[in-house]
Formats: sequence, structure tokens, C-alpha cells
Amino acid sequence: MRANRLGAALAVALTATLAACGSGEPAPQSSAAPQSSAPAAQGPVKLTYWTWAPNMDKIVEVWNKAHPDIQVTVSKQAGGDDAAAKYLTAAKAGNPPDLVQAEYQHLPSFIAADAVADLKAETAAVQGEFSEGLWRLVTLGTEGVYGIPQDSGPMMLFYRQDLFDKYGIELPKTWQEYADAARALRKKDPKVHLGTFSSKDPGAFTGYAQQAGAQWWSIEGESWKVNISDEATTKVADYWGGLVKEGAIDDMPYFTPEWNKALNDGKLLTWPSAVWAPGVLSSNAPKAKGKWAVAPLPQWNAGENVSGFWGGSSTAVSAKTPNKAAAAQFATWLNTDPAAIELLVKEAAIYPAATKAQSALGEAPDYFSNQPDFWQQAAAVSAGARGFTFGPNVGVTYNAFKDSFDKAVQNKSSFAEAVRSMQDATVADMRKAGFQIAH
Repeated sequence: MRANRLGAALAVALTATLAACGSGEPAPQSSAAPQSSAPAAQGPVKLTYWTWAPNMDKIVEVWNKAHPDIQVTVSKQAGGDDAAAKYLTAAKAGNPPDLVQAEYQHLPSFIAADAVADLKAETAAVQGEFSEGLWRLVTLGTEGVYGIPQDSGPMMLFYRQDLFDKYGIELPKTWQEYADAARALRKKDPKVHLGTFSSKDPGAFTGYAQQAGAQWWSIEGESWKVNISDEATTKVADYWGGLVKEGAIDDMPYFTPEWNKALNDGKLLTWPSAVWAPGVLSSNAPKAKGKWAVAPLPQWNAGENVSGFWGGSSTAVSAKTPNKAAAAQFATWLNTDPAAIELLVKEAAIYPAATKAQSALGEAPDYFSNQPDFWQQAAAVSAGARGFTFGPNVGVTYNAFKDSFDKAVQNKSSFAEAVRSMQDATVADMRKAGFQIAH
């Protein structure tokens, strides 16, 4: 099945969507413009790479010195949804960059718009460099590979070791133990909470669902199957909804002044988050440096070691580049070459996707200097993290999460109903865009 057949009917919908949310800036010209019939100019292949990772120009400089025949120019972009919309606009206009840093959840919309190249042949030799869960995030069905994993966000449990000791809390190994600890803590000190549920952060909820075994999107023949309200996700929703309703945990959103203060003042004892959390904690809770520790997420079944992902991105190659082989060569080097990965960690401050690179990380983040095995724990968690295929309209799904879960938190109503609202909104939008939905 060709990805563009799945997304053929999306062209009109993308035009309307991008007109509403695009940056409005003219897309910069790139070497990816269609080739003319004139003889090719002499000189090196020139590639443009859109990325928001810091200091990527320093890393590319190393490549350029070693590869005079393939010269890469970095174009710094903003991250997030705006970057994805800008790339799709450029692809539609026929002048995208040769390479783009693509968040995993945005890749399917790029594929549906026929905006990224299938790299299955070019990446066959390096697939083994990445965990199965991560590789699943850059594939669609079984037929295509549309990016090379660059960084990842396996989820772990961050907790205040000193306050666990103060309140006599055992590290929860299961979500049932986490719930029991949350209730016990409230009885000991009504001014503190074990954690909070954020209705503003669909990425975190997605990671919880992945851990539980959810598969929100899949492909059957020429059709998409949408199953956001599956048993695994409903279980996750009911769990957190029950804890919020009874007051066992808080319901303040992440990344707010209120949340920052609670972290800094020791009023929140845990944060189920991703490997990038130390940077957030060091900025938002500086007084607690050296007091936090990290452990695997609590498990649904005792003895398991599975997690999900919150965040991460890949390096994708434009479908329109006339230099696919050269672009794939650079993308492979960037994400698998030991020297390149060392630079990614040092200069771009990312958690690398390549398994060997994760295991080779040494000194713990400064904020976690009390836990010298921080990176070893992260690598063990990453190896068991589950990913899934994202759909072509994940933005709609994430907005539906915020809308429905905001209402559920405010009204103390069913979180499972909120999940069904996500399902309904996603399917309705896909049908409107012309996708065939399997029953």
C-alpha cells in the first residue's frame, strides 16, 4: 500500500488547515526545487536541513568538513505544530528543504501529504541500531520507513526521595501501589499530593496509553483503523479519573506557575515524565536540586518493565529532493555515527535514539548528581518503551484531548467519556478529509 493512496484525499483539507495555522511566512527556497533539463552544475551536492535543535550548525560543520561533496546548510526553525505546518506549506508549494527534523506524531501527516520520502532501502542497514518501539514511530504499516529516529522521550517516574523518606512512602512498583500511596499521603498531610493529572498535556497521556498497550491508529489494507477508545486507553483514563475525582491526586496542569511552585515547595512528590525532565526541574524547582530521584514508571502488571514515549523526533527526507541518496546519507550519519551522536548529546542536549548511544552516556545530569546511574536507568527504560503508529490528524486528537479532559476535570466527570470524545472527533475529522475508515 502506498502512503499517498491513503492520503490522496487530504490535499484539499491540508490547504484549508495550513491556511488557518501556517506561519504566513514565505517558504525559503531550497535545493529541493524540481530539477531542470539543463546539465547539472559542477560542484558538491547542496542540502538544506530545517531543525530546531540547538547548535545543530556546529554539528553540521563537522559533517561538511569531512564530506566536501555533500554540503549541508542548517535553517533554524521553531519547533512544534507551527514548524510542521510550515513544512507542509513548503512541500505543497514545491520548495521544501531536503531534510527536516520531524516530531514522531507529525510524520503521518507528512506521509499523507506525500511530503517525505520512503527510506526503507536506505535505512535497512541501521534499523537494528534502534529499539523496536522507536522504529515503530517512523514507520507506517509495514511498507515504509519515513525517518531515522533522532531523539526520544521514554517516560520514567521522577520522585522526591527525601519526602518519600519523610512520609514513609515505598517506591511504587505498580499503578495500584501508586494509588495506595497517593491516598495514604493525603491522610498524613492534606497539604501535599503524590502527583497531578494534567488535562493540558496530551503527550503525557499518550505515553501512558502506549505503556498500557494502546494502538490508537493502524492500517488495514487501504483504510485507517482508529481505536483511541480502546480497552488499554480506557483503563488509563478510568485510573486517573478516579484518583482526581476522589482528590487522591491534584488536577493542576503541568508547566504553570502553580505547578512550578508546588514542585519547588515540595507539595508535589512525583512527576511521571520523560527523560528530558531534569532540564525542566532544574529551571522550575531549583531549591530541590539533589533531592529528586528517578525510577521506572509504575507498571500495570507486577514484574513488567514497559513504558511509553513523551516527545522525540526523527530526521526525515523530503519526497521532492533531487538528492535523496545524499540526504539519507547525512541523516544516517547524524543519528548513528558515534562522533555525530556525541555532538548531538553535547551540543544539542538531546537524549539520543540509538540504543548504543543511550547505554554509553556517562555522567548524570547535574540536577541528578545524587543518582550516578541516571542514564543507565534511562537506557533500561527506553529498551522496553512501546510506541505506536500515529494518525494523520494527531493535532485534532490532541485538541480534543484538551477540550474533553478540561471539562472532565472541571466537572469531575468520566475520563472514559473524554476518551470517547477524542475518538469521535478524530474519526469525524478523518472522514471529512476523505480518509477511508475501517470498521
